[in-house]
Amino acid sequence: MDPADVARRARTENFPIASVLFPRAVRPHLHAIYGFCRLVDMLGDEAEGNRPALLDELERELDACYAAPGAPGPTWPVMQQLAPTIRACTLDREPFRRLIDCNRQDQHVADYASWDEVKQYCTLSADPVGRMVLGVVGLAGEQRLLGASDNVCTGLQLVNFLQDVPRDLELGRIYLPADDRARFGVTALDRPSPELRALLAFEADRARQLLAGGEVLRREIGGRLGRAIGLFARGGLAALDALDEADWDIFTQRPRPSKARLARAAVKAVLA
Repeated sequence: MDPADVARRARTENFPIASVLFPRAVRPHLHAIYGFCRLVDMLGDEAEGNRPALLDELERELDACYAAPGAPGPTWPVMQQLAPTIRACTLDREPFRRLIDCNRQDQHVADYASWDEVKQYCTLSADPVGRMVLGVVGLAGEQRLLGASDNVCTGLQLVNFLQDVPRDLELGRIYLPADDRARFGVTALDRPSPELRALLAFEADRARQLLAGGEVLRREIGGRLGRAIGLFARGGLAALDALDEADWDIFTQRPRPSKARLARAAVKAVLA
């Protein structure tokens, strides 16, 4: 896969439905951040060739976004779109670097012993995204929001892990903690079993508790903006409901909420 083609795909993918609730002036910045997040994941999961070298090149592109005026800027389309957002919103570099470091870690870490290790991974893979969004809407300095934001992002990441067990296995990775697998007697992740179903339900309860941070964000931020940010958590809860309704069948399908269900959630958020 050509890195330039990866960049084009990341640049043209649609941002989740929650973005329509944000002020119109903010949406291009959210699209720019989403394009970067997809680009990092694609380079770490799909790109052919030397992925660590590609991630190193991406970090150089990121550095170019922060270069002094007059210095050469980024050359990749996704990063050219991101640079004005970084400047306009005065976004900190650290969350972007964490996402790159997460995908570096994916190249050599295939399994995690405990929930604490998985949660630490989420500080690289998920939590930075929420902090970027808070930065775009001018709330990056609100310390009271960071814990709830991190919880929601970790919860959303855990939902993805539950949906993508077969896909992650194909990539040679396991994100369900080894101690939890042992607790429920799960010996195989490539086929359905009552033990695996029980493990997935247990992890889903953990995700629901984390996603409760969405209500904290909605209440603390308030207004339409609070409802927009809270909707990310609602999307995760809807995905968990879809998994439950599918009786945790993750092998014949990838259970996820329909666009209609997500649209209804968005409408309810607007009318709340």
